[in-house]
Amino acid sequence: MPRTPILSFDRGTLILHPPPKGKAWIDFATWDDRVEKFRIPAIYYRSLIKSLEAENVNFVDQAEDFKSLEFVPSVEMKPYTHQQEALTAWQQAQSQGVVILPTASGKTYLAQMAMQATSNSTLIVVPTLDLMHQWYAHLKAAFPDLEIGLLGGGSRDKTPILVATYDSATIHAETIGNKYGLLVFDECHHLPTDFYRVIAEYAIAPYRLGLTATPDRSDGKHSDLHYLIGPNVYHKTPEQLAGVALAEHKNVQIFVRLSPQEQKVYQEQIKIRNDFLKDNKIRLGSLEGWKNFVMISSRSPTGRRAMLAHRQAKEIALCTEGKLRVLTNLLSQHYPERILIFTGDNATVYRISQDFLIPAITHQTPVKERHQILSKFRQGEYKTLVASHVLNEGVDVPDARIAIILSGTASQREYIQRLGRVLRKGSKANKQAILYEVVTENTAEERTSQRRKGQNKYSVDQNKYQSQPQQLELLKYGTKPQPTKRAAESSGKWGEDHPKSPGNKEEE
Repeated sequence: MPRTPILSFDRGTLILHPPPKGKAWIDFATWDDRVEKFRIPAIYYRSLIKSLEAENVNFVDQAEDFKSLEFVPSVEMKPYTHQQEALTAWQQAQSQGVVILPTASGKTYLAQMAMQATSNSTLIVVPTLDLMHQWYAHLKAAFPDLEIGLLGGGSRDKTPILVATYDSATIHAETIGNKYGLLVFDECHHLPTDFYRVIAEYAIAPYRLGLTATPDRSDGKHSDLHYLIGPNVYHKTPEQLAGVALAEHKNVQIFVRLSPQEQKVYQEQIKIRNDFLKDNKIRLGSLEGWKNFVMISSRSPTGRRAMLAHRQAKEIALCTEGKLRVLTNLLSQHYPERILIFTGDNATVYRISQDFLIPAITHQTPVKERHQILSKFRQGEYKTLVASHVLNEGVDVPDARIAIILSGTASQREYIQRLGRVLRKGSKANKQAILYEVVTENTAEERTSQRRKGQNKYSVDQNKYQSQPQQLELLKYGTKPQPTKRAAESSGKWGEDHPKSPGNKEEE
């Protein structure tokens, strides 16, 4: 009498032995001579189960080690319309997929709704320790009766609800891959790297939810999210949520000019750089072009001089005296509002901090000092903060109404994240948030500004002003929501019977 096939989990993979009858499962399997058994990537668990069931194969599933949980929230809150729509779209896509929502639009509560809908042990993966502790605090408040743990920052809990950093989840992916039925990837654009992707590949979780404000990556690997998590199932922009879940907001662009002396030096340095690029047939319009410039410029004195010229020209454009005059006017105009100032480099952060006596936060700021600064900003003791990239993501920034971008990268993600820092509705009724973007005219920064806002998605007014905030004009812009892919839900082990197929660099 033939033995019953057993499906087991082994270090991020599945072992199916003895081989069952039928052929559908063989597409997922690879013969492993070391153990003389068929081995299958864990990510295909759901598809494999469906294939075996479709052929009425009798087997024993010993791989699944996740639990059913009863999520009873301590406080019932009515979700926003977009949160309910996102949950419905995700469920109709067989509870696998990516939801794209702007910062401050309630992605954490959406994840809580998904956890309640699936009623399964859950792993939440986040990019930073700050976010890990924020998620932990939120979940402890929402589900006080459930056991919630941490993986990262010295904690190695083994709980049915676990909040982990990407780094720690990757390190332990082989051992926790069969413990959780639902995976939630916060800021999921981090996932498709050679290092982090194993979190998804070594997991058998049938339910997967990705959350992000902007999924696109400069290396193009965002396309792998479909395989690792699922398709994009829902998308809303800040404009679509303004006045509902987010504050109404204005986007104001200010153009400043270099002084004659700055313009002269800028053009000289750009010519040195461009001559080198032309001689070596290098174009900087892509990440590959930038890599070539870095590599080739290091090989000769001429190349090193070109790279130095590039950096000097960039410094002039990023921190011209005209920008600091605009900053002075904006700070005076909006005092005593809480204001966030963003730059693209730490040197400018420290200069502004010293010249204007404004608290600064960079990656060099100690954790305790950063928390102290943010607490005083939240309490109103500090009215203004200046930072480079450290507040873009993974930090709980207190409510503010004014954001000023003095410089930044061409990344749309960074732009949306910085906008999101002032979009929380806060305690004031009818809040009107303002995002100022200060751009140096007739420099590469103009192209950077256009790229980070999307050349085909935003209309840019051509009227330009110099250091006159009272003359600023509201620039209207908007994006069209991406088409939502939906699939009808039907019966089966996970609510369906259709098997799933196995599936910027800144321009200068």
